[in-house]
Amino acid sequence: MKVFKFGGASVKDAGAVRNVAAILSQYQHEALVVVISAMGKTTNALERLTDAFYFKKEDTATILEEIRVYHLQILHELFPDNTHSIYDDIHNCFVELEWALEDEPTHEYDCEYDQIVSMGEILSTKIVAAYLNSSGISCRWTDARDIIKTDNTYREGKINWELTEESAQRLHQCNNTIVLTQGFIGVTSENFTTTLGREGSDYTAAILAWCLNAESVTIWKDVPGVLNADPKWFDATVLVPELTYQDAIELTYYGATVIHPKTIKPLQNKNIPLFVRSFVDPKQPGTKIHATPQALPIPCFIFKVNQVLLSISPRDFSFIVEENLGNIFALFSKHRVKINTMQNSAISFSVCMDNDDRKLPQLIDELKRSYRVLYNDKLELVTIRYYDQATIDRVCIGKQILLETRSRYTVQMVMKDR
Repeated sequence: MKVFKFGGASVKDAGAVRNVAAILSQYQHEALVVVISAMGKTTNALERLTDAFYFKKEDTATILEEIRVYHLQILHELFPDNTHSIYDDIHNCFVELEWALEDEPTHEYDCEYDQIVSMGEILSTKIVAAYLNSSGISCRWTDARDIIKTDNTYREGKINWELTEESAQRLHQCNNTIVLTQGFIGVTSENFTTTLGREGSDYTAAILAWCLNAESVTIWKDVPGVLNADPKWFDATVLVPELTYQDAIELTYYGATVIHPKTIKPLQNKNIPLFVRSFVDPKQPGTKIHATPQALPIPCFIFKVNQVLLSISPRDFSFIVEENLGNIFALFSKHRVKINTMQNSAISFSVCMDNDDRKLPQLIDELKRSYRVLYNDKLELVTIRYYDQATIDRVCIGKQILLETRSRYTVQMVMKDR
């Protein structure tokens, strides 16, 4: 059995859906599980809808209508006669969303977020499944919440591997039929929907591959494979034909967006290769991530923008020691703020993180009760894997370095424009 994953860009409009169908038509006689994300930028729109509902920031009806019109436009292009049963399915999904938005929020924000934002994957997979079946490609729509079992950590559900593996075994019974399911979502024991973290559909594919002892996982992207830098920041990027599991997990940990950070572990644990290929040019081989002695042949660059650098120091000028660090890390964990890089000196601990305007103010307020806290914002974090001095010089032109950490293979620099 193979597992394929298609992200939002691969199903962003009717033409993209037809392209996915063309790719899958080449594999319809193989045992195949296909994981699909929400269409285009639907997750962003549903996040806006959640904020409008919870914080009264905007009009929920206006945002919901924009989402409805977007999906109906795709439907009308794929099913122009307007009589297909998929129209009723999609209508019912939006009725469900309307019901969820009628009353005041009854749960904490993260729980409400998961119930609303998860609907993007449901809408997307229902439309794609209907189109595949109408095109003669046998497809079985499956609710991921019947398979992916998690705890109650909303927005970052922790997998119950034993229950998930047991539930996944039913997928082996779908002979000669593509199993199509949602990425990103799971369910708690109380039957509340959870999500696995932003861009978590890659992780879903890896979870299913682990449970099913899959032959391989393929992530279909709008790039030719894993590149040594994001083409948004670099003009001259180079395709990396193969990667070790270790290099892949290092790159994703530091912020490479081509693969979700949690994807590699379950695949490496069962030695399942991961392919990153282009849905734009599906004949190309892309990148293979597997157990190989071949280290990265060239430096790889990772840029993270909109970063904040905190400098935390004891008020009484005492040393930053294990007790202080334990307390600081506990606060970061409590507020679910992830550290991108860090460095400590005798009396100061510096940490760089994404600028999350919902989490950071609360974290800083609590830190200030015990520590002196200074911060800089609007920064960039540059990570170079397999660096040399020439690559460092290349990214530092016109920049001021506020923090730098180096290991044998990796350098990280927090910087701002001079």
